[in-house]
Formats: sequence, structure tokens, C-alpha cells
Amino acid sequence: MTKRKTSVVIIGGGPGGYEAALVGAHLGADVTIIDSDGLGGAAVLTDCVPSKTLISTADYMSEFETASDLGVHLEDEEGDEVSDARAQLAEVNGRVLALAAAQSADIGARLAEVGVRVVKGVGRLLTPTSVEATTEDGVETLAAEVILIATGATPRVVPTAQPDGERILTWQQIYGLEELPEKLIVVGSGVTGAELAQAYLGLGADVTLVSSRDLVLPGEDEDAAALIEDVFRKRGMEVLNRSRMAGAERTEDGVIVRLEDGRTVEGSHVLLAVGAVPRTANLGLEEVGVEVADSGHITVDRVSRTSVRGIYAAGDCTGVFALASVAAMQGRLAMQHALGDAVAPLRVGAVAANIFTDPEIATVGRSQREIAERGVEVDSVMMPLATNPRAKMLGINEGFVKLFSARGSGTILGGVVVAPRASELIFPVALAVQHRLSVDQVASTFTVYPSLTGSLAEAARRLHAID
Repeated sequence: MTKRKTSVVIIGGGPGGYEAALVGAHLGADVTIIDSDGLGGAAVLTDCVPSKTLISTADYMSEFETASDLGVHLEDEEGDEVSDARAQLAEVNGRVLALAAAQSADIGARLAEVGVRVVKGVGRLLTPTSVEATTEDGVETLAAEVILIATGATPRVVPTAQPDGERILTWQQIYGLEELPEKLIVVGSGVTGAELAQAYLGLGADVTLVSSRDLVLPGEDEDAAALIEDVFRKRGMEVLNRSRMAGAERTEDGVIVRLEDGRTVEGSHVLLAVGAVPRTANLGLEEVGVEVADSGHITVDRVSRTSVRGIYAAGDCTGVFALASVAAMQGRLAMQHALGDAVAPLRVGAVAANIFTDPEIATVGRSQREIAERGVEVDSVMMPLATNPRAKMLGINEGFVKLFSARGSGTILGGVVVAPRASELIFPVALAVQHRLSVDQVASTFTVYPSLTGSLAEAARRLHAID
């Protein structure tokens, strides 16, 4: 006798949705995804993949500058040194969008391979066990024993600065630009604003960053944020601290941004990076009793359950942590829990994150300040990469590694890496935090010499407790 499959309906095809679908199919469920924007969601089509591809292009251009410091010079046929590399933005953006589309297609192929049905349309809850899908062909009602909401978020806009897709842009609209902005004003110095401000600076644009805080990247490690702001200024970016936008409007041939203190900033384009809002309106949440916070985010527990039995939520619509990796983990946990598989609840304190500036900022665990606020005595050490032999070979002059450990036990609680490709270097620290390793266990693990990871082991050695 064939066992009946559990019916699962997922609203949203981003990382939370498609990763959940793969797990659900693997565990034997009958899975349907209702997707309105394209598989991969904003993370693949308009956010993470495109922005990091753009940033990678800017990073590649910066390597020309580093090459001359290493004794390598580019010359033309006459032997004259070539000093400038130029970005053709139409070609750059064409590659960015093609890569995003290819990634989305790969996700679709993988879902089809495991038998997941994808419905292109808009989903809405009818009851705790049924979902309505509105498509070009009409309306379909889907019965569901398990429902996952993974609808993501959308760029926040303000009434006094309405995006037009031409001069006043959100981060989802910048890939339509044909030419490099002559002078780009970036409003917002959080992760998205900082990343894209430096990317366009690296591509050759004149960039002004409007930051409402004392320091860029508020909420991040202060040493890392201070270093990045210093890098921004050294490379020619104008950073306006403690400056809040009142509004933005088009002029005859550009834009003007008005600040609350009366100052104005003129440019050719303005990029708005002032946060995101969850896409939870018109989903039928209130009608079926799903608890929603005042911010619009869906309330979930550590295995992604909402307040209604059988309904789960994952990703940016939950407000847990606006990262594609966290959305994917939430989606996987939801399916594992709903379908009776073994599951370990989400540990926010073990999340690894990266800011793709140059150098990158990678973090894992809670910050030193957060740990101290919880009453835990912390030992910490910070080592500049300038003293690392591998960094010297690579021409790396900026950056550091930092580790935090619990005083007494030596358990590693968190860490920060500021370096090129820090996103690749943070993994051993993430392993240490996830598995509650001690500084002595990390210090006694072999590293390659010379290597940047050698500085992580050295930091752990310096944290060894002496009785």
C-alpha cells in the first residue's frame, strides 16, 4: 500500500521557499510553490546575486591598482603605462542580469528534477489548510496540510523621495542603467547602501554617501565600521555623517537631495537604501489568525512556526535576520519540523554574515557589546592583518581579525574578520561558535603557513587563559 504524501504549499520562491521545497520533496511530500516574481526571489534576481556580481566587477578593477604596488605594471604597445581601467556599465549590467537569470533557471531545473510543482501567480491564504493561487489562467484553490509563507520584503520608500527608475532609484532598479552615473548620491549607510556606494566608487563614479548616524554601518562592529569609513574617504568618497534626508527630487539634468538641516546635495542620480518592508499585505494572514507584528513581520518561533498550527514562515517577511542564508535555513527547518524530521532550532547567535565592501566585513555570533550586555565576561583580541606574512605577499594593508571568548572557559562566542574575501575566512570561526569550541581547541589546530587563517589561530593562542 502506497503511503499518502503530505501536501505542502509554499507562497514565495526565494531562498526560504525553494530551499524548503527541496527539503519537502526529499522527505516525500507533494510540494507546490506559488511564485510571482521568478524563482530565487529578490536574493537571486534583484538583490544578493546582482549586487555581489556588480561588486565583484568593481573589486576586479581595484586589483589593477594593487598590481602596481606589487611591481606589476600595465603598458600599451608603445611601452607607456596604462593607468585607467574603465567600466562599460551597459555591459556590466548585462552580465549581472544574465547571471541572475541563469541562477534562477538552475533553481527551476532543480525543483523540476525533484518533482516540485511551480505555479506562476499570486498566493493568498483562504483557511489554515487551503491557499488560493491567482494566475493568468484564473484562480486555483490548493489544499494544504502544511503552508509556508516566504514572500520576502521590498525596498522601503518615503513619500518625499519617490523612485522613478531613471534618476531616483531603489537598489532593485539600478541594473537598468546604461551609463555610469556621473555623480551618485547614496542615501542610507547600512549594508546595502555601503556596499553599493563602494561598488559604484570602484566602477569610477563620483559618490556621496548620506548617513544619518555617527558612523557608517550602524549596528556592526565599531572597529570594522570605522575602518571601512576611513577606506571610503581615502578612496575619494564623500561621507556625510549625521545627515538625514528630507526628500529627493529631479532637476532638469539630475537630482537634488534635501537634508533635514537645510543643506542640499546635487548629483546625477540618487540611490535610496533606507531599509525594507515585509511583503505581508493582502496574504489573508489576519483572516486566518496568523500573528503579525506592528512592523508587518510575521511572528515565528525558532523552528519557523507561526501562531497557527500547520502554517510556517521564513525569510525577510519574518524579520528574524535579513539574510538569504537565514531565510534558507528557516525554510529548511520549517519543512523538517512539519514533516517529522529531526530538527535543531535556529541559533541566531551562530549566524555568519558578510558585508561585501572592500575589504569585506565578516562576522559570526553576537558582537562584543551584545555579549557584555548579557552579563558575560569577555576576553577579546584584535590582530591587524598588516603583520600577517600572506597579507604582505598579497598587498593587503587594511583589515584585522578579532575573536571573543568567554572568560574562564575560553569558549569562542564570536568573531570579526575584515579582509578581502572575509566571507571565505569566517567559516572556521562559525564552526567554532556553532560547536562551542574553546580557544585552545582552535589554537591547537594546524593552519597552512603562510595563510590569512594563520591570524585566526594566532588570535586564539593569545586568548589562552593562564591560571
